[in-house]
Amino acid sequence: MKRYNLLRMVMMSMLVAIGVVISPLLRVEGMCPMAHLINITAAVFLGPVDAFAVACMIGVLRMACMGIPPLALTGAVFGALLSGILYRVSKGKIWAAVLGEIIGTGVIGAVVSYPVMAFLWGREGLGWLFYVPSFICGTLIGGSIALVFLYQLQRMGALKEIQRKLTGEDRGWNKRAEKQSL
Repeated sequence: MKRYNLLRMVMMSMLVAIGVVISPLLRVEGMCPMAHLINITAAVFLGPVDAFAVACMIGVLRMACMGIPPLALTGAVFGALLSGILYRVSKGKIWAAVLGEIIGTGVIGAVVSYPVMAFLWGREGLGWLFYVPSFICGTLIGGSIALVFLYQLQRMGALKEIQRKLTGEDRGWNKRAEKQSL
């Protein structure tokens, strides 16, 4: 197995573990801002597909182990995917990743959550936009934290280094040592 594949899997596993553990601890009723922090961080570090996978794994684990309704899944996957797509399309703009999470989770995920909760879960008295206010508030809180965190990593130069290692462009200290010795 190649080194960068292992690093990506370890990063994904760490983000899933952090997402599962931290979400019930740092939570406001009806909102899960730390899930949005994890989604945006995964999108910036790993890209849209892996961010989607991380969000799916967190949602499934939270539903299976904590008895959380399907909102854990419907409220996260669209934001993670759209966050990664907008980050790529904007050529690495962190604000675009945050915007993708806000639109993907705050609007799309909230609207998709209505039929899931109303028809599959049996909740009554819900409207199509019932979840939008709480989802948008949660994404604004988590997105703000992610924005500060990722801008600090970028300012220190660590963000590009993390991304380079996760994409496999940096094959280890041996190649770097070889270049320095020449």
